[in-house]
Amino acid sequence: MTVLLATCADLPHGEPGSEALDAALAARGVDHAWAAWDDEAVDWDAADLVVVRSTWDYATRAEEFLGWTRSLDQSRLLNGADVFSWNHDKAYLADLGTLPAVPTRLTSSPTEFAAAIEEFGTAVVKPRVSAGGAGLIVVSDPHDPRLGQTLRSHPTYPPVGGPWIAQPLVESVRTHGEVSVFVIGGRVVSQVDKLPAGDEVRVHEEFGGASRPVPIDPVVAEVASLADAWLAERFERPLDYVRVDLLLHDDEWVVSELELIEPGLYLDVLPANADPFADLVVARLG
Repeated sequence: MTVLLATCADLPHGEPGSEALDAALAARGVDHAWAAWDDEAVDWDAADLVVVRSTWDYATRAEEFLGWTRSLDQSRLLNGADVFSWNHDKAYLADLGTLPAVPTRLTSSPTEFAAAIEEFGTAVVKPRVSAGGAGLIVVSDPHDPRLGQTLRSHPTYPPVGGPWIAQPLVESVRTHGEVSVFVIGGRVVSQVDKLPAGDEVRVHEEFGGASRPVPIDPVVAEVASLADAWLAERFERPLDYVRVDLLLHDDEWVVSELELIEPGLYLDVLPANADPFADLVVARLG
């Protein structure tokens, strides 16, 4: 059986550390190959299973990417195109029902944007369709000139006022960072803690952040399991993989993001994540 691991042209062999996943799949006898999702020469229908992994350019080509996922045989695609469609737009953060989550406001006009800033005082705003912290700004004034600067730097982003999401600045990100909990095949398997650099609130490596594997904290694991169960109810089936990102807000661990499309597994710092993911692939192959 053949498995195709979807990536982007800039990462032909997947995220950093993906040799661990290659080795884990090979050890289980899984014939697999990496392929850029937009490579027209790839016959995706020939694969027994398609696994979206490091398609990290999708945010700037969202409709094209989602169209590609919808073109695939959904029975052979992990998580599924409907999940990707819901998760690609950060508006989902305002649609989490009873899950503990960072308060989120959707802004599609200057008036709504100003109201969100007034409500939160200091807010984190970012484009609804974005990834890797791109376009994120911390503002206290809806007329902050950095908004215009960001838009000029990123012409694919929306006009000032929306559509953005706005959330309160969670100050603990600077002290406790952000926690990522990996739920694979319905089971919490690992945790990575991520810390920003200096006064930065983004924990991504390209902004100076650092990541490290830590033992699973039962408190954050419980929140991650709640999120996984909520998603299973939302989509009327269990998801194959979920990365739950959490922040400490008002002394409670709450969801800051749900990564359901192409979550980094942090294989460069936690190569052991390759084993449960490879086991998931084997299980889906039947």
